[in-house]
Amino acid sequence: MPDAIELLKTRRSVKPREMTGPGPSPAELETILTIGARVPDHGKLAPWRFIIFEGDARERAGEVIAKVFARKNPGAPAADIETERKRLTDAPLVIGIVSFTKPHPKVPAWEQELSAGASAMNIVTAATALGYGACWLTGWFSFDRDVLDGLGLKADEKLAGFIHVGKPTKPSEDRPRPFLSEIVTRF
Repeated sequence: MPDAIELLKTRRSVKPREMTGPGPSPAELETILTIGARVPDHGKLAPWRFIIFEGDARERAGEVIAKVFARKNPGAPAADIETERKRLTDAPLVIGIVSFTKPHPKVPAWEQELSAGASAMNIVTAATALGYGACWLTGWFSFDRDVLDGLGLKADEKLAGFIHVGKPTKPSEDRPRPFLSEIVTRF
């Protein structure tokens, strides 16, 4: 288990196409999801839930995405439809982060949505700490109501994104990060 500060300083996303199996064991997945549920949550509302896509569930979700894409893009080439069908198949595990808000006199919707984002980041960090590559992605299908309905989301639910998890096939290159002098001010 890496040192927590070093892990946070060096964490980087791994492209799903640069992942392979095996994915997390059931015990590791339980750990990842437990950490995902351990985030700031004003009002103890738990305004998020998780959808697990493993094995053929990734292909079934891809069928939903491909069918919606084909219907909305009737002239799309078969290759483009196939690309959409394979959206969730690179990594052995994909976790959908579902966000929803509950009316509350002291907890605005924005705070609840931020809690879902914190949950997603905790999942990425937990997977990384366990030695997996992780990548938090969205895409057009994350915001398409027909796709969300097909994946079983309720009308008042949104998708904060899909977190792809697997073993990295190669070292991940870091990207340029902002200099603190460019993003920090003092009041």
